[in-house]
Amino acid sequence: MMKFFFMIFFLIPICFIKNWMILISSIFIFFFILLNLTPFLIFFSSISYTFTYDILSGSLIFLTLWVTVMMILASYKINDSSSSINFVMVVIFLMLFLILSFSTSNIFMFYIFFESSLIPTLLLIFGWGYQPERLSSGFYLLFYTLFGSLPLLFSIFYLNNLCMTSYYNLIFLDYNFYLYLGLILAFLIKMPMIFFHFWLPKAHVEAPISGSMILAGVLLKLGGYGLMRVMSFMSGNFMLNNIFIICLSMYGMMMIGFICLFQVDMKSLIAYSSVSHMSLVICGIFSLNYLGMLGSLILMIGHGLCSSGLFCLANILYERTNSRSFYFNKGMITLMPTLSLFWFIFCANNMASPMSLNLLGEILIINCLMSWSSYSFFFLFFGSFLSCCYSIYLYSNTQHGSLYSGIKSFFTINLREFMLLIFHLLPLNFLILKIDMFLIWL
Repeated sequence: MMKFFFMIFFLIPICFIKNWMILISSIFIFFFILLNLTPFLIFFSSISYTFTYDILSGSLIFLTLWVTVMMILASYKINDSSSSINFVMVVIFLMLFLILSFSTSNIFMFYIFFESSLIPTLLLIFGWGYQPERLSSGFYLLFYTLFGSLPLLFSIFYLNNLCMTSYYNLIFLDYNFYLYLGLILAFLIKMPMIFFHFWLPKAHVEAPISGSMILAGVLLKLGGYGLMRVMSFMSGNFMLNNIFIICLSMYGMMMIGFICLFQVDMKSLIAYSSVSHMSLVICGIFSLNYLGMLGSLILMIGHGLCSSGLFCLANILYERTNSRSFYFNKGMITLMPTLSLFWFIFCANNMASPMSLNLLGEILIINCLMSWSSYSFFFLFFGSFLSCCYSIYLYSNTQHGSLYSGIKSFFTINLREFMLLIFHLLPLNFLILKIDMFLIWL
C-alpha cells in the first residue's frame, strides 16, 4: 500500500508547478500502472495488513482515478485563478480518501475514510460553488450524512465489542433489527434512497462542475459499496425487511421519473435522474441475488461515467450562456452541431441504450427483480419508460427550439472539451466488450 501512498503524494509537488497537463498525465500514468500491476481476483488480495483489493473495490478505485482526471480537465478555467493550487490539493486529498475507503478491509477504517471524504466535498462546494445558496446546500449534504452516520458508528462499536474484530470477513454474530437498520441507514442516505434524497439536487445545482462530477461519479457509489460489504456478513430473519426497502425504491424510481419531467434546470434534472438510477441499484443489492449484485456494480460504474458526462455537457452550455435554465439553452444544434451528437449519445446512454454499461446493469437487475416478484413488472416498466421520457426531454429542450434572443456572442467548443467528453464515452461504451472480468465476482 505504501507505493500507492507515495504515488499519490508525489502529485502534491506538481500542484505548485501550475501545469495541469502534467498533473493529468501523472494521474493517467498512475491509473495504468495500477491497472497492470493489480490482478482482478474473486478473493481479497492483500495490499498490506488492513488494505485489500478485489473486483468490487478495484473497479471503483479505477472509476475514482478516471473521474478525478476528468474533474481537473473540466475545471481548467480555475487554472487561471489564484486559488488553483488550493483546488488541486482538495481534489487530490478527496481522491486519496476515496481510494482508502474502497481498499480497506476494516469497517471502522472504512467509516473514518467514508466521513473524511465529506470534508473535501464541502470545500469544493463552499469554495468554488456558483450561488450564495451553496452554503445551505452544503449544510444539507453535511447534516443528512451525519444523521445516518451516528447509528452506523454505534453499530460498528457494538460489532467490535462482540466479535473482537472489525474486519469484514471475521464478523459473525446474531443480528437484530436495530443493528440491521443502524448498519444500512447511512449508506441509504448516501445513495440516496427516496425520501432521503433532498440533499442531492441542492448539492448538485450549487456545486461547481468538479463537485457535481465527483458527487455523481463516485460519492454516490460509496453508499452502494458500503451496502454490498455490509450485506456480505449480515444474516437473520430480519433480512425479510429487505422487501420494504425494495418496494420503496421501486416506487421512488417511478415517482422521481415524474419529478424529472417537471424540471426547468439542466443540472437539477440530471441530479434527479441519478436518484432514479440509484433506486434501481438499491433494489439489486437488497435482493441478495447474484444477478442483482453484479448488475448493481455494473450500473454504478456506467452511471458514474454517464452522469458525469451529462454534467460536463450542462457545464459547457453554462459557461457560454451563464444559465442552466432550459428557457435560455435552446436551439443549440444550430450553434454547436458537434456537441449535439454528444448530447444525443449521453442521453441515449442515460436511458440504457445498447452498447452501454447502463443497459447491461439494468438488464441484470430487472431479471433479478422479476425472479424475485413478478409484481415488480409494473414499477420497472414505468421506471424504464420515464427514464426514456426525461432523457428525450433533456435532449430535445436543449437542442431544438428557437435560440434565446439575448445571446450576443458565442464561443465554439474547444479541444479540451472534446477530450473531456470522449474520455467519458470510451469506457462507458467499450468496457462492455470486457465484461467477463466482472462475471467472476461473488
